[in-house]
Amino acid sequence: MKNIELQKMANEVRKGIVTAVHGAKAGHPGGSLSAADMFTFLYFEEMNIDPADPHREDRDRFVLSKGHTAPGLYSALANRGYFPVEDLPTLRHLGSYLQGHPCMHIPGVDMSSGSLGQGISAAAGMALGAKLDGRTFRVYTLLGDGELEEGQVWEAAMFAGHRKLDNFCVIVDNNNLQIDGPITEVCSPYPIDKKFEAFNFHVINIDAHDFDQIRAAFAEARTVKGMPTCIVMHSLKGKGVSFMENSVDWHGKAPNDEEYAIAMADLEKIGRQLENAE
Repeated sequence: MKNIELQKMANEVRKGIVTAVHGAKAGHPGGSLSAADMFTFLYFEEMNIDPADPHREDRDRFVLSKGHTAPGLYSALANRGYFPVEDLPTLRHLGSYLQGHPCMHIPGVDMSSGSLGQGISAAAGMALGAKLDGRTFRVYTLLGDGELEEGQVWEAAMFAGHRKLDNFCVIVDNNNLQIDGPITEVCSPYPIDKKFEAFNFHVINIDAHDFDQIRAAFAEARTVKGMPTCIVMHSLKGKGVSFMENSVDWHGKAPNDEEYAIAMADLEKIGRQLENAE
């Protein structure tokens, strides 16, 4: 896809995120919005997938290790055609299949997740399984930077590096905020790149909102042999919604009706700007 098309789709994904969380009256918009460009690129360009055959054996796999940002994953899946976009407002409702964390009964979800640290561990196991079976699919997982405070993350990184899982790509959403504040004040994981390098990862630092950099990073990752790749994407929490940007308040909080209207107006404005830029 052309960058302008990806930008437009990412804006639609952001609308879906805000709509889902508003409908639920709960959820995590900030970290979903910061990762929206990455979700868009993965599902609309990078991964070998087919919404018409979500269980195809040779498909690439994705595990959302920071499972609380399920609204971002759900919006990307819906816009990609795995299920109706109209179902997004049922997020977290009683009887809805779209619950607060990803579950494997949802079309397109490869692993149930939510407990931080466990997603990357499951994803590393998938990558090793592919190697042992002689399969060529790739495995991707998205972590939050606050999630890096979990010891299990580094056990999985040590495992992946030791096993030379060059079919495995770890992505870190480095927006510098977690539920209690800046990660530098809570329990700093910096330098993130040097830590993953120490576990035998090839590391790439990028701007999370630049599709040229995102595309180049994944292309580079595919050339790496004998080690897994970690893409550290430097992002803006709440990206696209004026009052949510770089605000820790929107880690786990839903917009009320007035805030929802402002958020959607922000995203509609971005949509118009993208149309005019074409």
